[in-house]
Amino acid sequence: MTKVTIQTSCANSPKREFLKDFNVAFGTGDTAFIIANVTDDIHWQILGDKIIDGIEDFQKNIQDMTSTTKVTEITIDQVISHGKEGAVNGLITLQNGEQYAFADFYLFKNTKSTLIQSITSYVIQVK
Repeated sequence: MTKVTIQTSCANSPKREFLKDFNVAFGTGDTAFIIANVTDDIHWQILGDKIIDGIEDFQKNIQDMTSTTKVTEITIDQVISHGKEGAVNGLITLQNGEQYAFADFYLFKNTKSTLIQSITSYVIQVK
C-alpha cells in the first residue's frame, strides 16, 4: 500500500483538490482515474526523457509506468492553480528505495474544466 502525505490544504479550491487527487492516483497506480481526466489530444513532456502525444500514447505509457514502477510513498508539498493552469511538486519513493523529486505543470482544457490538456514534468533523482 502506498503511503500518501499531503503537506498543503486543498479543500478550499476544487482544482487544487483535483490536482492533489490526480497526483495521488499516479502514486497509487489508479490508471483509470488518470486516463479519464485528460483530453484526447493530451500532450505530456517529461523533460530530458520523452514526449507523449495523444490519448493512446498516454494510456500506453501510464499503464507501462504503473506496471513496472511501484511507488511506496508520495509526498505532495505544494498544489497551485489559477485559471487554466496548475502545478504540483513533491517527492516519490519507489519500492527499491530510490527517491525522485517532481514538479508537474498542468494546462487545463479551459478555465472551468478539470480535464488536463497538457503536462510538463520535471523529475530529478534525489541521492
